[in-house]
Amino acid sequence: MITAIVLITTSVDRVPEVAERIAALEGVSEVYSVTGPHDLIALVRVRRHEELSEVIPHRLSKVPGVESTETHIAFRTYSRHDLEAAFAIGLDE
Repeated sequence: MITAIVLITTSVDRVPEVAERIAALEGVSEVYSVTGPHDLIALVRVRRHEELSEVIPHRLSKVPGVESTETHIAFRTYSRHDLEAAFAIGLDE
């Protein structure tokens, strides 16, 4: 699974509306409203790199109210949840 972190700028009065529209897009797993220079952060998860171009520039960036995006591709995931699950394989509860 390929994960992209998309930083999104929108007008402040449209954050909830834009966030809901982005969250409804196929390939978008989560959307967060955040503080700082960006208004939203979306996590995009796809199976192939080619799908990123369909989700981000062709759909997400065209949502009305999206002013700009900045995309970061994750190399590897480090998560306490994932590590606990990996070490629990084969253990009886």
